[in-house]
Amino acid sequence: MKSPQAIMRQPLVNTVIDALRAAIGDGSWPVGERIPTEGELAQLYNVGRNTIREAVRVLSHSGMLEVRQGDGTWVRSVLDPAEIMRQVDKSSLRDHFELQCMIESEAAKYAAERRTREDLTAMKRALKLRGDYSSGRDMAEFVTLDSRFHQALVEASHNEAMRALYHYFSVSVRHHIEQFLALNLFPEPNLQAHTAVYEAIAARDPQQAQMAVRQMLTPTINYLAQLKP
Repeated sequence: MKSPQAIMRQPLVNTVIDALRAAIGDGSWPVGERIPTEGELAQLYNVGRNTIREAVRVLSHSGMLEVRQGDGTWVRSVLDPAEIMRQVDKSSLRDHFELQCMIESEAAKYAAERRTREDLTAMKRALKLRGDYSSGRDMAEFVTLDSRFHQALVEASHNEAMRALYHYFSVSVRHHIEQFLALNLFPEPNLQAHTAVYEAIAARDPQQAQMAVRQMLTPTINYLAQLKP
């Protein structure tokens, strides 16, 4: 548990949030137990009640804490999904594309086994609208259209956990694709590579679908691996 002396003065809410996360993470307040009262926390960390209240609100919104009216605040999870996604978003381009490859290659495998006619229609429409990227094209619009294809791919997996995870991950996907295009040093995976993924899924070939995703993203990952950190 982080010592009260470790709480810095700026910014107070963020440092209290970090302290609460640490206390929950190290088991000081296990899942299923009630944390100290607002007044006790204010005294422990030498901050005002409003600061504690805001920190608890943030962690309650993220799912780590649960505020029960008249019964205090209880620990729901040792993990803060919002913090995890912030860390994902701050990851390097290489790390990001490696994670995207892992998720989408697995999604493609299941999509090849479970896709419906509606799934194929959504993917095909997204491909048609997406096209290829060129320097004269509006980048934000292209990223939106590209994201629709990748989202449709994951939707076709019919795996609810994977869908939820990717929906949460998709904001980071867009951000990193924009970074990728802004480098202007190498091409975005082209329409042909994306079409190969669609065709493998349409053919109900799980292994080929998985391989097509890897072939689509691996050149980017390899290129990024060669860049200096």
